[in-house]
Amino acid sequence: MKLIHSLKNWIKLIIFSLGISIILHFSGFPAAFLIGPMLAAIFFAARGLQLVVPRKFLLCAQSTVGVLIASLLDPNILTVIIKNAPAIGFVVATTILFSLFTGFLMTRFKLLPGNTAAWGCAPGAATGMVTLSEEYGADPRMVALMQFLRVTMVVFIATLNSKVFFGVNIEHIKTNEFDLMGNTEVVGIIATFVIIILGALIAHIISLPSGGVFIPLTIAFLLQTSGLFSIVLPSWMLYCAFLLIGLWVGLKFERETVRYSIRVLPTMLVGVFSLIMLCGISAVILVWLVDIDPLTAYLATSPGALEAVTIIAVSSSADISFILALQTVRLLAVIALGPILARIISRVA
Repeated sequence: MKLIHSLKNWIKLIIFSLGISIILHFSGFPAAFLIGPMLAAIFFAARGLQLVVPRKFLLCAQSTVGVLIASLLDPNILTVIIKNAPAIGFVVATTILFSLFTGFLMTRFKLLPGNTAAWGCAPGAATGMVTLSEEYGADPRMVALMQFLRVTMVVFIATLNSKVFFGVNIEHIKTNEFDLMGNTEVVGIIATFVIIILGALIAHIISLPSGGVFIPLTIAFLLQTSGLFSIVLPSWMLYCAFLLIGLWVGLKFERETVRYSIRVLPTMLVGVFSLIMLCGISAVILVWLVDIDPLTAYLATSPGALEAVTIIAVSSSADISFILALQTVRLLAVIALGPILARIISRVA
């Protein structure tokens, strides 16, 4: 009986998600099939619906995005990183300093405990930061709320800015094949599907922050670059991945968590908006330092939400290789420096 009730709720949520997604899609919004499910899930979760996207499905969705990125990557991405090392280093350093400063202020004014503020303000790898924060004595509920609030705000603001200021329109993802009926090479689809499942399985075993994206990305990129196979991603597979990721983010905003942190929610919003604005300043400086377009700079400096940033990027003419290069370097820096930053904030503040 409980299973049937849960199944009914999932059906309602998915139908509602698709309805919002279709409206956003035909309104010309990029990442419509990510934002629609996220909005629907937030609405249902806030009303007390208790559903969780199983981790194995989430990893498969993230793995699909990783393979999508691999299909779009310039094989010379390491060259991109080396060539732009000073600019990438500057942006990574400033973003980490901005998050450190935001966490410091929240701790200094006793808005949040030091450890919690530090992990909550970390600009990337939301799931990994929540997991690591608990190991280092922070409150995982507060860190989760801050992280997923940041992810949600980044998605909304990036989508809105991309449409209003950069003219990014209805998502048209430039993969090897993008046919709604999946009218592509069967062998190519099967091979791509195997890579997605394999990447998700390895990510599950190794359990690295953002491993669900980067592990399959690496496998697919190396295989395609070597000429062993060509990535083929039909649209229905991408839409399923976007829907699952959107639901996963939205369902984190359950009623209990929101009630628990309602007192500090305004403070969290200020912290999140401040971090996004400061990263926007980094984007302006990046355009001046490197000869890239403003949209690429904006998406590259966006504090997290790699999957959403990727979806927006491939819907436009942005340089996906540069964006991923910067986001990857920053992610690795955040994972490596997370515990150190948490201790610094706790001691100084």
